[in-house]
Amino acid sequence: MANSHNVTEFILLGLSPRQEVQKACFVLFLLLYTAIVLGNFLIVLTVLTSRSLSSPMYFFLSHLSFVEICYSSTTAPKLISDLLAEKKSISLGGCLVQVFFLHSFGGTEMFLLTVMAYDRYVAICKPLNYVSIMNRQVCALLVVLAWLGGLVHSLAQILLIFHLPFCGPNVIDHYFCDVLPLLKLACSDTLLTGVLIVANGGTLSVISFVVLLSSYVVILLHLRARSSEGRRKALSTCGSHITVVVLFFGPCIFIYLRPSDTLSVDKMVAVFYTVITPLLNPVIYSLRNAEMKKAMQRLWIRTMKPEEK
Repeated sequence: MANSHNVTEFILLGLSPRQEVQKACFVLFLLLYTAIVLGNFLIVLTVLTSRSLSSPMYFFLSHLSFVEICYSSTTAPKLISDLLAEKKSISLGGCLVQVFFLHSFGGTEMFLLTVMAYDRYVAICKPLNYVSIMNRQVCALLVVLAWLGGLVHSLAQILLIFHLPFCGPNVIDHYFCDVLPLLKLACSDTLLTGVLIVANGGTLSVISFVVLLSSYVVILLHLRARSSEGRRKALSTCGSHITVVVLFFGPCIFIYLRPSDTLSVDKMVAVFYTVITPLLNPVIYSLRNAEMKKAMQRLWIRTMKPEEK
């Protein structure tokens, strides 16, 4: 194994070779990453401290926001630090660790979005049985299964690339390590490995996406029998979920459901699903949700109100 891994580190080309662009990107991505952490942490804190947000939907949302923080943290800090570094490098071990956590958190988010769709299906299509079906034990089990699903998906990706020999070159035209750029650098036939990676990542994304869209179509058809007020509230909630699903799965399907090659546009697409989507999630879920906005306002008032003597 040691002989097949002559390469001990990889050089990341980053987003742009131009110094002025890198400095501007440093400021931009530092602000974006700060907003991601603060925005998603605010959702987690609001759900944990608000009695009015005790329903399963907000329980799943708090876990999704926590995953978003972890997911963006696998790539954003390295990207930001490299924008000011002369040599953008990462060790072979560090590269594999980054791939593992990237796909683990990404897979967990994928399964959590599926769980959230199931929650909305039960709430809207089976309202009388909602409390008994989506009890605390079931919700906790679904979250655990989502994390385990992400872990299994990531382990499969790592096992597929761990055995590959890297004997040079060692330049990755990207700002983080991922399976497809690594396949290009392997000095062996990677056709079968590429097919298996597409089967694991791309096919899973497509299947999850189809299941999610199908569930929301069933929900929307079921809403035709509701009152106008009931339809409006349900559509507002489902609209937020559908928006997040499209924003997350669209770029992932584009990247992972194709042959094991890379395109120049891949880096921009990767910025979208590793930075933009985690940034938009708290905006989408808070601005389109009256209960969340009220809970955030109450949290702000409790935080800013001085202690009465």
